[in-house]
Amino acid sequence: MTTTATSGLTTRAMWAILALVLLADGLDMIDSTVTNIAAPTIAQDLHGGESLIKWLGTAYMLAMGVLLVVGGRLGDKFGQRRLFLAGMTGFTLASAVAGLAPDPAVLILARIAQGAFGALLIPQGMAIMTKAFTRDMLTKAFGLFGPLLGVATVGGPVLAGFVIDADLFGLSWRPIFLVNLILGAAGLAIAVRILPRDQGDRATTVDGWGSGLLAGTMFGLLYGLIEGSTNGWTTVPVGAVAGGLACFVAFARRQRTATDPLIKPSLLRNRGFTSGLLVGLAVFAATTGLVYVLSLFIQTGLHASPRGAALALLPLTLGIIASAFAAMGGLVEKLGRTLIFIGLALVLAGAGWALALVLASGTATGLWALAPALFVVGVGMGCCYSTIFDVTLGDIDPDEAGSASGSLSSVQQLAAGIGSAAVTSLFFHAAAGGLDHAMTVSLGVVLALVAVSVPVVTLMPRKAPAETHH
Repeated sequence: MTTTATSGLTTRAMWAILALVLLADGLDMIDSTVTNIAAPTIAQDLHGGESLIKWLGTAYMLAMGVLLVVGGRLGDKFGQRRLFLAGMTGFTLASAVAGLAPDPAVLILARIAQGAFGALLIPQGMAIMTKAFTRDMLTKAFGLFGPLLGVATVGGPVLAGFVIDADLFGLSWRPIFLVNLILGAAGLAIAVRILPRDQGDRATTVDGWGSGLLAGTMFGLLYGLIEGSTNGWTTVPVGAVAGGLACFVAFARRQRTATDPLIKPSLLRNRGFTSGLLVGLAVFAATTGLVYVLSLFIQTGLHASPRGAALALLPLTLGIIASAFAAMGGLVEKLGRTLIFIGLALVLAGAGWALALVLASGTATGLWALAPALFVVGVGMGCCYSTIFDVTLGDIDPDEAGSASGSLSSVQQLAAGIGSAAVTSLFFHAAAGGLDHAMTVSLGVVLALVAVSVPVVTLMPRKAPAETHH
């Protein structure tokens, strides 16, 4: 079978490109979550303390989220192939620096570089496929992203747990970053051979002011949140949050007046799209924060080893895989936004169940007792993850699809950064009253975030877009 796409690619070539794009996206998702379980070990080894634990994931997601939309524009301007290769090279080198980091400062800088190069790399894959694939192949490709997203979200931490416990070559946590040297080099070699050549369009403009204001918004809010909850709400964190909010107001104004805004104003006037963005923000923040504090609680409160914590999170992974593949099998088309309601209800039920267990037994809670509750949370997450993306694009004009999916991916990364920073900050802040109290507070916040997003789902489009919208 060798159907050719409009670009002249055979089916085999399209599958090879899809495998490469999934490898790049998998690297990104695993690296954004791999520090969840590794954080306590890394902090202990490098004498980094609480703030290192908080910044390990956040530094990566912050750089990625801020630069993702810009990365997409740079690909349009200079060519997707060129940016993909530059992103993959930079990401691989930054991973090497992270794996060899001698102290917390170098590690955090390496994580920022990983996120920044990841932001150049990730948008290109989607753009290359949209240009080069047949409609039928695109549908198959989009169907694979949801399950991958779910598996990598929890797969990263699970992998990290086993790697740390194996203590390969006496390197402790370092192989979780060094393995990217092998994967990145393989990805580069394949990309050079198979990616179609494109020149880009030098007339494309990138809104530098808008990008700067978005970066200021996110840095101000996250830095303020982390600093304030760790060292008290003094002038610096309060000023940072205020500065972040001021940048956001200026960013919103800039998007209305710029000739080539990062986010098209027509998108923000689309009720279905903006409500989808808000639901995505709440759900990704809540679930990422939840996975992070669960791994902290299981290791520090229940005294499990990194591998024990990885195994304890396995039911969550299995739940995500099961429901993400079910969603892919036609449930999204059939149920539309109803599937998001079902997913959120399951996340609420599972997190509520976990809360009841912690309230009843505290740090004596057994890992086996937690397993079914975490499985339910995982099934809920799998129902939501790709469905939120698909349904949010339901009312979007085809010519806005690129800008819309770029905005959604950015929101997902930023929400993950905000969620892991905010929920871990709360966890450490409440830990003075005991780890069971810290977990109770964290679960309460996660439940509140998910519950708040439920009514907003009613404003989202009823269905995912027809195939022609991809």
